[in-house]
Amino acid sequence: MTANSPETGLYAIGDLQGCHPSLQALLDRVPADAGLCFVGDLVNRGPDSLATVRTIRDMGARARSVLGNHDIHLLAVGAGVRKAGKSDTLDAILAAPDRDALLDWLRCRPLAVRIDDFLVVHAGVLPQWSAAQVMDLAAEVEDQLRGANWQGFLADVFGNAADRWHDGLRGIERHRVIVNALTRLRYCNADGVMDLKTKEGLGSAPDGFMPWFDVPGRRTTDVTMVVGHWSTLGLVMRPDLMALDTGCVWGGQLTAARLSPDPARRDVIQVDCPAYRDPLA
Repeated sequence: MTANSPETGLYAIGDLQGCHPSLQALLDRVPADAGLCFVGDLVNRGPDSLATVRTIRDMGARARSVLGNHDIHLLAVGAGVRKAGKSDTLDAILAAPDRDALLDWLRCRPLAVRIDDFLVVHAGVLPQWSAAQVMDLAAEVEDQLRGANWQGFLADVFGNAADRWHDGLRGIERHRVIVNALTRLRYCNADGVMDLKTKEGLGSAPDGFMPWFDVPGRRTTDVTMVVGHWSTLGLVMRPDLMALDTGCVWGGQLTAARLSPDPARRDVIQVDCPAYRDPLA
Protein backbone atom coordinates (compact mmCIF):
# COMPACT_ATOMS: atom_id res chain seq x y z
CA MET A 1 0.00 0.00 0.00
CA THR A 2 1.48 3.32 -1.06
CA ALA A 3 0.24 6.68 0.19
CA ASN A 4 0.62 10.28 -0.88
CA SER A 5 3.86 12.15 -0.35
CA PRO A 6 4.62 13.07 3.26
CA GLU A 7 5.26 16.62 2.08
CA THR A 8 1.48 17.09 1.88
CA GLY A 9 1.44 16.87 5.68
CA LEU A 10 1.19 13.40 7.15
CA TYR A 11 1.45 12.46 10.81
CA ALA A 12 2.01 9.03 12.33
CA ILE A 13 0.23 8.44 15.64
CA GLY A 14 1.26 6.03 18.39
CA ASP A 15 -0.73 3.29 20.12
CA LEU A 16 -4.24 4.37 21.14
CA GLN A 17 -5.51 1.21 22.86
CA GLY A 18 -9.03 2.57 23.11
CA CYS A 19 -8.06 5.90 24.67
CA HIS A 20 -10.63 7.91 22.75
CA PRO A 21 -10.51 11.08 24.91
CA SER A 22 -6.75 11.31 24.32
CA LEU A 23 -7.25 10.80 20.59
CA GLN A 24 -9.72 13.69 20.51
CA ALA A 25 -7.28 15.89 22.44
CA LEU A 26 -4.47 15.06 20.03
CA LEU A 27 -6.61 15.65 16.94
CA ASP A 28 -7.34 19.14 18.24
CA ARG A 29 -3.60 19.87 17.93
CA VAL A 30 -2.78 18.15 14.64
CA PRO A 31 -3.34 20.27 11.51
CA ALA A 32 -6.90 19.68 10.34
CA ASP A 33 -5.82 19.02 6.75
CA ALA A 34 -3.05 16.57 7.66
CA GLY A 35 -3.23 12.92 6.74
CA LEU A 36 -2.92 10.41 9.57
CA CYS A 37 -1.29 7.01 9.86
CA PHE A 38 -1.92 5.02 13.05
CA VAL A 39 0.74 2.50 14.04
CA GLY A 40 -1.76 -0.08 15.31
CA ASP A 41 -3.29 -1.22 18.59
CA LEU A 42 -6.32 0.97 18.13
CA VAL A 43 -8.14 -1.04 20.78
CA ASN A 44 -8.04 -2.66 24.23
CA ARG A 45 -7.19 -1.72 27.80
CA GLY A 46 -8.39 1.86 27.37
CA PRO A 47 -11.90 3.13 28.15
CA ASP A 48 -13.55 3.34 24.72
CA SER A 49 -12.33 1.05 21.95
CA LEU A 50 -15.72 1.32 20.24
CA ALA A 51 -15.58 5.10 19.78
CA THR A 52 -11.92 4.88 18.78
CA VAL A 53 -12.53 2.46 15.92
CA ARG A 54 -15.63 4.31 14.75
CA THR A 55 -13.79 7.63 14.74
CA ILE A 56 -10.88 6.35 12.67
CA ARG A 57 -13.10 4.42 10.28
CA ASP A 58 -15.25 7.50 9.73
CA MET A 59 -12.19 9.55 8.78
CA GLY A 60 -12.20 7.67 5.49
CA ALA A 61 -9.23 8.34 3.22
CA ARG A 62 -7.67 10.78 5.68
CA ALA A 63 -6.61 7.98 8.02
CA ARG A 64 -4.62 4.81 7.52
CA SER A 65 -3.83 2.23 10.18
CA VAL A 66 -1.73 -0.90 10.39
CA LEU A 67 -2.83 -3.87 12.47
CA GLY A 68 -1.35 -4.35 15.92
CA ASN A 69 -1.40 -7.38 18.19
CA HIS A 70 -4.39 -6.08 20.17
CA ASP A 71 -6.33 -5.48 16.96
CA ILE A 72 -5.68 -9.04 15.80
CA HIS A 73 -6.65 -10.31 19.26
CA LEU A 74 -9.97 -8.46 18.98
CA LEU A 75 -10.61 -10.04 15.58
CA ALA A 76 -9.95 -13.50 17.02
CA VAL A 77 -12.21 -12.91 20.03
CA GLY A 78 -14.90 -11.55 17.73
CA ALA A 79 -14.56 -14.60 15.51
CA GLY A 80 -15.08 -16.86 18.53
CA VAL A 81 -11.71 -18.58 18.20
CA ARG A 82 -9.89 -16.93 21.13
CA LYS A 83 -10.95 -16.15 24.68
CA ALA A 84 -10.98 -12.60 25.94
CA GLY A 85 -8.40 -11.82 28.60
CA LYS A 86 -9.29 -10.58 32.07
CA SER A 87 -7.69 -7.21 31.33
CA ASP A 88 -9.50 -6.75 28.00
CA THR A 89 -11.91 -3.84 27.52
CA LEU A 90 -13.57 -5.08 24.35
CA ASP A 91 -17.12 -5.81 25.51
CA ALA A 92 -18.65 -2.63 24.08
CA ILE A 93 -17.29 -3.15 20.60
CA LEU A 94 -18.26 -6.84 20.62
CA ALA A 95 -21.81 -5.95 21.69
CA ALA A 96 -22.23 -3.01 19.30
CA PRO A 97 -24.98 -3.18 16.67
CA ASP A 98 -22.38 -2.47 14.00
CA ARG A 99 -19.80 -4.92 15.38
CA ASP A 100 -19.65 -7.01 12.21
CA ALA A 101 -19.06 -3.95 10.05
CA LEU A 102 -16.37 -2.72 12.44
CA LEU A 103 -14.61 -6.09 12.53
CA ASP A 104 -14.77 -6.33 8.74
CA TRP A 105 -13.26 -2.87 8.46
CA LEU A 106 -10.52 -3.76 10.96
CA ARG A 107 -9.54 -7.04 9.32
CA CYS A 108 -9.06 -5.20 6.02
CA ARG A 109 -6.37 -2.96 7.52
CA PRO A 110 -2.84 -3.70 6.28
CA LEU A 111 0.03 -5.02 8.36
CA ALA A 112 2.51 -2.71 6.65
CA VAL A 113 2.29 0.61 4.82
CA ARG A 114 5.06 2.02 2.63
CA ILE A 115 5.01 5.81 2.30
CA ASP A 116 7.92 6.95 0.15
CA ASP A 117 10.98 6.28 2.35
CA PHE A 118 8.93 5.39 5.44
CA LEU A 119 7.83 1.86 6.34
CA VAL A 120 5.07 1.66 8.95
CA VAL A 121 4.45 -1.54 10.93
CA HIS A 122 3.16 -2.03 14.45
CA ALA A 123 6.15 -3.66 16.18
CA GLY A 124 9.20 -4.33 14.03
CA VAL A 125 10.82 -6.32 11.25
CA LEU A 126 13.34 -9.13 11.17
CA PRO A 127 16.86 -8.08 10.19
CA GLN A 128 17.03 -10.32 7.12
CA TRP A 129 13.94 -8.78 5.53
CA SER A 130 14.19 -5.93 3.04
CA ALA A 131 11.49 -3.26 2.89
CA ALA A 132 10.10 -4.77 -0.31
CA GLN A 133 10.03 -8.21 1.30
CA VAL A 134 8.19 -6.84 4.33
CA MET A 135 5.46 -5.53 2.05
CA ASP A 136 5.20 -8.87 0.25
CA LEU A 137 5.07 -10.88 3.48
CA ALA A 138 2.51 -8.54 5.00
CA ALA A 139 0.35 -8.98 1.90
CA GLU A 140 0.34 -12.76 2.42
CA VAL A 141 -1.26 -12.36 5.83
CA GLU A 142 -3.57 -9.59 4.64
CA ASP A 143 -4.92 -11.95 1.98
CA GLN A 144 -5.73 -14.50 4.69
CA LEU A 145 -7.47 -11.97 6.92
CA ARG A 146 -9.56 -10.67 4.02
CA GLY A 147 -10.45 -14.14 2.76
CA ALA A 148 -13.49 -16.33 3.34
CA ASN A 149 -11.70 -18.48 5.95
CA TRP A 150 -10.38 -15.60 8.06
CA GLN A 151 -11.85 -17.09 11.25
CA GLY A 152 -10.02 -20.36 10.68
CA PHE A 153 -6.80 -18.51 9.98
CA LEU A 154 -7.09 -16.63 13.28
CA ALA A 155 -7.77 -19.88 15.13
CA ASP A 156 -4.33 -21.14 14.11
CA VAL A 157 -2.06 -18.10 13.83
CA PHE A 158 -1.21 -17.43 17.50
CA GLY A 159 1.84 -18.98 19.16
CA ASN A 160 5.22 -18.11 20.67
CA ALA A 161 6.99 -21.11 19.15
CA ALA A 162 7.09 -19.40 15.74
CA ASP A 163 10.13 -17.31 16.63
CA ARG A 164 12.46 -17.56 13.62
CA TRP A 165 12.32 -17.10 9.88
CA HIS A 166 13.68 -19.09 7.01
CA ASP A 167 12.69 -18.80 3.39
CA GLY A 168 11.46 -22.38 3.26
CA LEU A 169 8.64 -21.80 5.72
CA ARG A 170 5.22 -22.54 4.28
CA GLY A 171 1.59 -22.35 5.37
CA ILE A 172 0.53 -21.38 8.85
CA GLU A 173 4.07 -21.63 10.31
CA ARG A 174 5.18 -19.01 7.81
CA HIS A 175 2.25 -16.77 8.64
CA ARG A 176 2.81 -17.13 12.39
CA VAL A 177 6.35 -15.83 12.07
CA ILE A 178 5.21 -12.91 9.90
CA VAL A 179 2.49 -11.93 12.37
CA ASN A 180 4.78 -12.30 15.38
CA ALA A 181 7.47 -10.14 13.82
CA LEU A 182 5.24 -7.37 12.50
CA THR A 183 2.97 -7.12 15.56
CA ARG A 184 4.92 -8.41 18.59
CA LEU A 185 8.68 -8.06 18.06
CA ARG A 186 10.89 -6.18 20.50
CA TYR A 187 14.12 -8.15 20.84
CA CYS A 188 15.86 -10.61 18.54
CA ASN A 189 19.37 -11.95 18.09
CA ALA A 190 21.77 -11.41 15.21
CA ASP A 191 20.17 -14.30 13.31
CA GLY A 192 16.68 -12.84 13.70
CA VAL A 193 15.46 -15.31 16.35
CA MET A 194 12.77 -13.47 18.32
CA ASP A 195 12.37 -13.17 22.07
CA LEU A 196 8.59 -12.85 22.42
CA LYS A 197 8.48 -12.75 26.22
CA THR A 198 10.55 -9.77 27.35
CA LYS A 199 8.51 -6.56 27.42
CA GLU A 200 10.74 -4.24 29.41
CA GLY A 201 12.79 -1.41 27.95
CA LEU A 202 16.40 -1.15 26.85
CA GLY A 203 18.83 -3.02 29.05
CA SER A 204 16.48 -5.90 29.80
CA ALA A 205 17.30 -8.04 26.78
CA PRO A 206 18.33 -11.65 27.41
CA ASP A 207 21.95 -12.52 26.67
CA GLY A 208 22.64 -12.47 22.95
CA PHE A 209 19.52 -10.46 22.14
CA MET A 210 19.14 -6.80 21.23
CA PRO A 211 16.44 -4.40 20.05
CA TRP A 212 15.38 -5.45 16.56
CA PHE A 213 16.33 -2.04 15.16
CA ASP A 214 19.93 -2.31 16.40
CA VAL A 215 20.78 -5.68 14.83
CA PRO A 216 23.92 -5.27 12.67
CA GLY A 217 23.21 -5.62 8.98
CA ARG A 218 19.47 -4.98 9.25
CA ARG A 219 18.23 -4.73 5.67
CA THR A 220 15.66 -1.99 6.29
CA THR A 221 18.15 0.73 7.18
CA ASP A 222 17.47 2.29 3.77
CA VAL A 223 14.04 3.41 5.00
CA THR A 224 12.80 5.05 8.17
CA MET A 225 10.89 2.52 10.24
CA VAL A 226 7.78 3.92 11.95
CA VAL A 227 6.51 1.72 14.79
CA GLY A 228 4.65 1.58 18.09
CA HIS A 229 4.05 -1.40 20.41
CA TRP A 230 6.91 -0.85 22.87
CA SER A 231 5.67 1.53 25.56
CA THR A 232 8.61 0.86 27.89
CA LEU A 233 10.95 2.02 25.14
CA GLY A 234 9.30 5.42 24.88
CA LEU A 235 9.73 7.99 22.15
CA VAL A 236 12.69 7.37 19.85
CA MET A 237 13.39 9.74 16.97
CA ARG A 238 16.42 9.00 14.84
CA PRO A 239 16.96 9.14 11.07
CA ASP A 240 16.14 5.46 10.53
CA LEU A 241 13.54 4.99 13.31
CA MET A 242 10.47 6.68 14.74
CA ALA A 243 9.13 4.73 17.75
CA LEU A 244 5.88 6.35 18.86
CA ASP A 245 4.31 4.26 21.64
CA THR A 246 4.63 6.57 24.63
CA GLY A 247 2.34 4.69 26.99
CA CYS A 248 -0.93 6.59 26.61
CA VAL A 249 -3.02 3.92 28.32
CA TRP A 250 -0.58 3.77 31.26
CA GLY A 251 -0.71 7.50 32.00
CA GLY A 252 2.04 8.54 29.61
CA GLN A 253 1.48 10.54 26.45
CA LEU A 254 -0.13 10.10 23.06
CA THR A 255 2.30 11.06 20.32
CA ALA A 256 2.00 12.22 16.74
CA ALA A 257 5.07 12.82 14.57
CA ARG A 258 5.27 14.36 11.12
CA LEU A 259 6.60 12.09 8.39
CA SER A 260 9.08 14.41 6.74
CA PRO A 261 12.08 13.16 4.75
CA ASP A 262 14.13 15.76 6.64
CA PRO A 263 14.63 14.47 10.21
CA ALA A 264 14.87 18.06 11.43
CA ARG A 265 11.28 18.65 10.27
CA ARG A 266 9.72 15.62 11.98
CA ASP A 267 7.68 17.73 14.36
CA VAL A 268 6.39 15.91 17.44
CA ILE A 269 3.01 16.69 19.02
CA GLN A 270 2.10 15.11 22.36
CA VAL A 271 -0.79 15.23 24.79
CA ASP A 272 -0.64 14.03 28.38
CA CYS A 273 -2.93 11.11 29.16
CA PRO A 274 -4.64 10.05 32.38
CA ALA A 275 -3.68 6.66 33.73
CA TYR A 276 -6.50 4.65 32.22
CA ARG A 277 -4.77 1.50 33.47
CA ASP A 278 -2.34 0.77 36.29
CA PRO A 279 0.66 -1.13 34.86
CA LEU A 280 1.17 -2.77 38.26
CA ALA A 281 -2.43 -3.91 38.64
